[in-house]
Amino acid sequence: MNASHIKFTDNEFKEWCGVFRGFPKKTAISKIRKEIIILTSDYLWKLNKEDGELVEIEDQPHYKELTVSPSGTFIIADYYNISRISDSLKNKIEIKSPIQMDMIEFKEWQNGKLTIKCDEFANWENHLELELEDNTWSIVIRNPI
Repeated sequence: MNASHIKFTDNEFKEWCGVFRGFPKKTAISKIRKEIIILTSDYLWKLNKEDGELVEIEDQPHYKELTVSPSGTFIIADYYNISRISDSLKNKIEIKSPIQMDMIEFKEWQNGKLTIKCDEFANWENHLELELEDNTWSIVIRNPI
């Protein structure tokens, strides 16, 4: 069994460690929602940021990307789709894309926009850079890579 060990430090500089089943993939912290989401190979974990208590868990996640938007919303992706997590891990809202995507990779947030790299599904020669707008949840094609 693989385990991910993550060290947390609170505002008073108190440290605590969490052990999460599965190989580590991604971690995101929403200061606005006061929540932490941890993605491992075995589970998607949602914790309360204030006390570290487990809020929710989803087993056998198929996700590979995780980030948090400037507005505090968690964004998650598998190889083909991007979704935002609503109030619960069970409530995910798919974000529509102008193309069918494959091999999605989140890059960075700049000015409320997330840069995304992907291939066009079934047209793997077409490498694209997309942009996700935080306020409108729309995806546009920036340019071919």
